[in-house]
Amino acid sequence: MVPQQIRVDYAPKLRGRRYFAKKMMNFDADPIVAIATAPGKGGVGVVRISGPQLDPFIQGLLGPARAAHLRPRVALHADFCDDHGRAIDSGLALWFPAPHSYTGESVLELQGHGGPAVLQMILARCLQAGSGVGARIARPGEFTQRAFRNGKIDLAQAEAVADLIDAGTAAAARGALRSLQGEFSRAVQALAADLLELRALTEATLDFPEEEIEFLRAADCRRRLARAGDALHALLHRARQGALLREGIHVVLAGSPNVGKSSLLNALAGEEVAIVTEHPGTTRDRIERRIAIDGVVLNVIDTAGLRETTDPVEAIGIARTRGALASADIVLHLVDDRQPDDPGDAAIAAGAAAGVAVLRVRNKIDLTGSPPGLRDGCVRISARSGAGLDVLRREILRIAGWEGASETGGETTFLARARHVHALERALAHLDAARAQADQNYALPELMAEELRLAGDALGEVTGAVTPDDVLGEIFGRFCVGK
Repeated sequence: MVPQQIRVDYAPKLRGRRYFAKKMMNFDADPIVAIATAPGKGGVGVVRISGPQLDPFIQGLLGPARAAHLRPRVALHADFCDDHGRAIDSGLALWFPAPHSYTGESVLELQGHGGPAVLQMILARCLQAGSGVGARIARPGEFTQRAFRNGKIDLAQAEAVADLIDAGTAAAARGALRSLQGEFSRAVQALAADLLELRALTEATLDFPEEEIEFLRAADCRRRLARAGDALHALLHRARQGALLREGIHVVLAGSPNVGKSSLLNALAGEEVAIVTEHPGTTRDRIERRIAIDGVVLNVIDTAGLRETTDPVEAIGIARTRGALASADIVLHLVDDRQPDDPGDAAIAAGAAAGVAVLRVRNKIDLTGSPPGLRDGCVRISARSGAGLDVLRREILRIAGWEGASETGGETTFLARARHVHALERALAHLDAARAQADQNYALPELMAEELRLAGDALGEVTGAVTPDDVLGEIFGRFCVGK
């Protein structure tokens, strides 16, 4: 068991969201106002206000008579009035007193008609009514940032808000919702708590050097480290799946001219996206199309055929093709099934960046009679007839590492970001280093404790417990205004 004094010393770091609130106290608390609905015309438009004191807004926009009827979390029909008491619009007012609101502050939502002009008038009136208390326009993501600051959500959940809004497929939306509901965060926090207790055990031995090894053996530290390592491996795997679901896969179609790259793009997209002719060099610039396969977004890029040319326009397209190859996740290297050994193809494969998967695709099997399918590491297809395309789709997802609706993917995947994956990878590296110290009969418990601290800090970056303020600014700065 961990000595009681060790538990007391470490307890504040295990309090989760209250720690975030203390960490973020340096942010201002001016009332903020924004239009919360998307730009353009709509049936309903929402103006949101958040801050510590909303009485000037309530009295100024609803008037004293209607404001007297406003009750917490109960919709009130009212006119929204200008400073002379004239109605600007008519709609519903909703009041959420702190701390029972999205931001943790008092929030007032005015739901009116969704015309841009009327929403701007309501926004201007809100700023006027709140001028005495410092009301201002909200910065991008500031409502969610205040929710994070006030301990309503952690950083991974805050990012899931933006991911849910931006989700391009139903699978991505479901994954983002699972992250928003805290599934990812709870797994990270449970691991962080386990590592913190192991660190406390290890540091306790530093005060009792004569008994340190037996102390750690009695606590079964090796088994607990192994169990934490297994849990972190599993979490990292799920995070990689979630990042794949969120980020999608950048697939570049490359090959010599007239091998059917544009035809394949059209076949995958299910519509005529690119111009297809029998003349080599028809595609002179990259054409991009987002395509969903099994819930995963593929950003498919059709490029200019690679060849020697004196045409300056085509040469620019070829240069862009080489740039696309360098930034691809997967390169589909197309060849004509009638000429599978084109000498220029070696340079195409070599143009991909190190570590990028290159899948060879033999197209136009409808002209050679070859059967479709995967053989010898090459997928044989006909972009014109569609033969072999299902095999190609499955192979793309397999190479990318997507597991679809399997036990560890699909419907159990939470959305994650590249920064989450990198943080978990660092945590795993530090945990492995701590396990190595344990395997050496706890020869250097100081190093073991330090590796556990670094692993915990890396996990804290996921939820925001140890994330620098400049990183927070970058994250929330990518949100839309009003969220």
